[in-house]
Amino acid sequence: MTVTFCGHREVHEPEKVKGWLEEVVDRLIHEGADTFYLGGYGQFDAMAAAVVREKKERYPQIRSVLVLPYLDRNYDASAYDETLYPPFENVPRRYAISRRNEYMVDQADVVVAYVIYSFGGASKTFRYSERKHKRILRYH
Repeated sequence: MTVTFCGHREVHEPEKVKGWLEEVVDRLIHEGADTFYLGGYGQFDAMAAAVVREKKERYPQIRSVLVLPYLDRNYDASAYDETLYPPFENVPRRYAISRRNEYMVDQADVVVAYVIYSFGGASKTFRYSERKHKRILRYH
């Protein structure tokens, strides 16, 4: 089972959100999740990556994948098991992150969402997940 995350750049009440993420990721691993696609931008993405990395100590079979929107940037991928660059060579640069987010949703069985505002990229990705009829676990 593949899981991806979408969330705002800034996280309010980070301790509560991290606790929620830990519970959700643990539950998903018990349901069979083994691959976690991560975006690597902003506080929520960093928090999700940290939780997956912590869970990997107990569940070494899981893997974290940093999905790249661009090839011409340097990324610190040391916190991930691997990186993936979807076939975006012909996507205009200004759409690369949106297309990367859509790609992650398309590949995922479950979307874990920290979306509390109705605007911005996280909200757009959340609505895309709904249109694709993905299972969504949303922070409230």
